[in-house]
Amino acid sequence: MKKLINNPQNVVAESLRGFGLAHPEHVRVNEDPLFVSRAGGAVRGKVGLVSGGGSGHEPLHAGYVGVGMLDAAVPGAMFTSPTPEPILEATKAADGGAGVLHIVKNYTGDVLNFETAAELAEAEDIPVKAVVVNDDVAVEDSLYTAGRRGVAGTVLVEKIAGAAAERGDDLDAVAAVAQRVIDNVRSMGVALSACTVPHAGKPSFDLEEDEIEIGIGIHGEPGRHRIAMASADEITERLLTPVLEDLKTADGEEVLLFVNGMGGTPLSELYVVYNHARELLDQRGLKVTRSLVGNYITSLEMQGASVTVLRLDADLTALWDAPVDTPALRRGL
Repeated sequence: MKKLINNPQNVVAESLRGFGLAHPEHVRVNEDPLFVSRAGGAVRGKVGLVSGGGSGHEPLHAGYVGVGMLDAAVPGAMFTSPTPEPILEATKAADGGAGVLHIVKNYTGDVLNFETAAELAEAEDIPVKAVVVNDDVAVEDSLYTAGRRGVAGTVLVEKIAGAAAERGDDLDAVAAVAQRVIDNVRSMGVALSACTVPHAGKPSFDLEEDEIEIGIGIHGEPGRHRIAMASADEITERLLTPVLEDLKTADGEEVLLFVNGMGGTPLSELYVVYNHARELLDQRGLKVTRSLVGNYITSLEMQGASVTVLRLDADLTALWDAPVDTPALRRGL
């Protein structure tokens, strides 16, 4: 294992310390318990947004703390859910008096620990609502979930719900917007190689040199099937087809197309995937009006990509276009 680390047990703490030093205009890092919040503190009268989960998916979630997205993020150990205590403290830090929305990826540990933290927060008179992101069409259940996994669609939920909170929507309305994104977004990924969790010291799964895994999860969970390495166009079609079938898109609909890298895939290859995905959407009569390409939710250094499609309407488009200023996503400000 070759990684730019010191003690494998200290990677998350040291990384977040560096993250806070690099972005003091955006974030404040609280080390005990560990969470990240907006540098200026909670915004009075605004719904607070909190998300989190195991580390290793950077820039998710801490990279999206700032104006127009999250008010706080709670990183756990690598690929491990944070415990209720830091989630509760992050919820308090995000509370501006209008309640807090928890955005939770559908992994058993995340769901249970966020539920516990929400109960504790409500006992302290902080209204909390939660939405659970479950956009992965690859499998219904895995080692980590009951139901579909939450993957790249989480970025879109955080951006759009964050914009709704920023414009002054109340807690019920922000939760409803977040749920509308969840209801209209689907994703599927592929792994060309495994990643290595620092404290494990070895790849999280085995792939032969000529194999790829279709439908992989962001923690290396099994996908639908393994196949021999194929062309980028063939792989893209294998990812996009089930996404569109599940989303039940109709001719003429407007969509956002998001091609995400898993951490170890060059941007040039992601644009090759985007190119064919765009061709396929055009052939189906869908109108791609918004796009996102890059490494926005990763799996350490895994080679691979995911394809996400979000069905848009006028309000979701306006919220996507709204200004945002975070370490990992910035425009319009």
